[in-house]
Amino acid sequence: MEISTLQVILVFLVSCVCGAGSILDEFQTHRPLIACTLIGLVLGDMTTGIIVGGSLELLALGWMNIGAALAPDAALASVISTILVIVGGQDISTGIAVAIPLAAAGQVLTYVVRAITVGFQHAADKSVEDGNLARLDWIHFGALMLQAMRIAIPALIVALTAGTDVVQTMLNAIPPVVTTGLKIAGGFIAVVGYAMVINMMRAGHLMPFFYAGFVIAAFTDFNLVALGVLGTIMAVIYIQIHPKYNKSQQVVVAAASNNDLDNRLD
Repeated sequence: MEISTLQVILVFLVSCVCGAGSILDEFQTHRPLIACTLIGLVLGDMTTGIIVGGSLELLALGWMNIGAALAPDAALASVISTILVIVGGQDISTGIAVAIPLAAAGQVLTYVVRAITVGFQHAADKSVEDGNLARLDWIHFGALMLQAMRIAIPALIVALTAGTDVVQTMLNAIPPVVTTGLKIAGGFIAVVGYAMVINMMRAGHLMPFFYAGFVIAAFTDFNLVALGVLGTIMAVIYIQIHPKYNKSQQVVVAAASNNDLDNRLD
């Protein structure tokens, strides 16, 4: 697939937003579901972008930065994988398999950029001492732009070369054993990651639903929409029948029963 100059510019801008979002964490633009959908939108295939984003979102569900610990780079993996699938003509499973090493590479790149921005922090301290607030703002924006370029430059390179014979030859040169192993690992990571999130939420009582969903997905031909609707119905039923979420009704019943006793005593 050949992309136009406007699409290349839009991919660059969206990648900047995703890269900045991975540091700001305010609008969650670095999450796979948002990043892949936006890249798919600018490349003219939003459906594929949503499918890739939904699959990668399961992988990255438990990825989050805690303190000084950095999670694998979901933004770089999402943007590059979507470009390879749509522009490079790769299948979705290959794009997801490639996303795993891309996330690890992006994590290393994040460490490098953060080390560089230490100099910006010292410059910001100097600006505060001098009372130069305008320079302080520019330093902050400059450090943020470095994080944006961390995603935008690799995305720009891949967008310009993904459809070429060189990249296709490089992707085809990967041994099938490696790509198959990465695909299997991707499936395991999604399941393990979701189970870790449930465990961290101390929601072990929801594990039967997790296993039930796994069995239904494995032994039926339901698509993601059907599974989503089925999960929503099960969640509504669970909330309606669980005593934890019906305290108000219990109080009303208890209050009503007390009134009956009072009436009888009267």
